[in-house]
Amino acid sequence: MVKENSKHSFLKVKDHSVSGEYFQLIENAEYGFLETTPQPITESLPDYYKSEDYISHTDSKRNLFENVYHVVRKISLKQKLKFINKCISDEKTLLDVGCGTGDFLQVAKQNKWKVSGIEPNAQARTIANNKTDNSVFEIDQLLKFQPASFNVITLWHVLEHLPNLEEHVQVFKKLLKPNGTLIIAVPNYKSYDAKYYKEFWAAYDVPRHLWHFNKKSISKLVSKVSMEVVKIKPMYFDAFYVSLLSEKYKNQNMNFLRGSLVGLLSNLKSIKTKEASSLIYIIKSN
Repeated sequence: MVKENSKHSFLKVKDHSVSGEYFQLIENAEYGFLETTPQPITESLPDYYKSEDYISHTDSKRNLFENVYHVVRKISLKQKLKFINKCISDEKTLLDVGCGTGDFLQVAKQNKWKVSGIEPNAQARTIANNKTDNSVFEIDQLLKFQPASFNVITLWHVLEHLPNLEEHVQVFKKLLKPNGTLIIAVPNYKSYDAKYYKEFWAAYDVPRHLWHFNKKSISKLVSKVSMEVVKIKPMYFDAFYVSLLSEKYKNQNMNFLRGSLVGLLSNLKSIKTKEASSLIYIIKSN
């Protein structure tokens, strides 16, 4: 994406959930995000998602952690619905990119939204289509939608997975109606929990996460297509979820007490620093 001499090594991180391989995080001087290096070729990326622990593709409830995840997800779905309801001015048309098993689309559809979804994973897409009357498509559908088709486009922890980053952002801008809203939620490597866990921070999730963002990098990225961040909101639940997983990676067991304390401390510090574990960016055209 940029010249090699504008990149600087930041951290070496292990793929804890699938391959056990190590990857370098390289700082991109132009944008300020971190790049996973080497990035898997497009054909091999799906292999890194082949894990029963990848809960967003399975809807599984095998243990306490996964059951808690689903309880929290129900709460977050209501919050997401409030976000998009504040964005509309006329027709309620929604595109959710990387929709997983389709729960958010299902909730939006029940609330009178005309919904479409993109999901590359075949298993998750099948589950999502059963919930949304076959409104979810493979990723090549992004280039088949008519321009200016959607009032709102959402990516809930998805942008970090997408190759060809700049090209995707251009596509999202093209698909938005005039005065439409792009909503992007991504982990924030400037958060306290990221600094505390370092190479064990679960939200690095290499190599599935190809990019690792901060506030500066998101603003620079969308400015390239004449868009701007108009509001940033924290995702407080994420600090607990990520800290618990990070405890598992660091200490080989999920210490609920210590993980919860780190998550709480991260949230408390973010009240002052505005650097929550994950951030939601509300983005509009200039």
